[in-house]
Amino acid sequence: MNKIDSSLYLSNQPKNRAPSPNLGKDEFIKILMTQLQNQDPLNPMEDKEFIAQMATFSQLEQMMHMASSIDTLVHNQLVSPVIQYSHMIGKEVTYESENEKTGEKSIVTSQVVAVSQKDGWAILELDNGEKIYADSVLKVKEQQLKEGENDE
Repeated sequence: MNKIDSSLYLSNQPKNRAPSPNLGKDEFIKILMTQLQNQDPLNPMEDKEFIAQMATFSQLEQMMHMASSIDTLVHNQLVSPVIQYSHMIGKEVTYESENEKTGEKSIVTSQVVAVSQKDGWAILELDNGEKIYADSVLKVKEQQLKEGENDE
């Protein structure tokens, strides 16, 4: 490269390099190759060390992949609770209710009229005016038709 070409090349390079917080397989291989190239020829790295480093890297890579898979699973589980529980609209649910004043518990049945969410949790809105978490439901059944009502 002549002087003009090299200055053009250097001027097109990023001014500030930011180190990557993640080390991947390629970075590990580069470090390992550098280590092998720069080892003392009279005292080379033993096979056991090399194999141990590769095994450690392999375990780390598997753990990172597993963490990524778990993140994906958690994300998929947190698909909108509104969508997950929308099938509950129109159903009768039975749940345990506690009177705030007396602390007395009773079993209540009411129809789900809407589903909302709060902090990633499904909230069932009932026709009796109460809102309950979906996981507090004890029983679900189709709504019973009252006498004189037609199922049209």
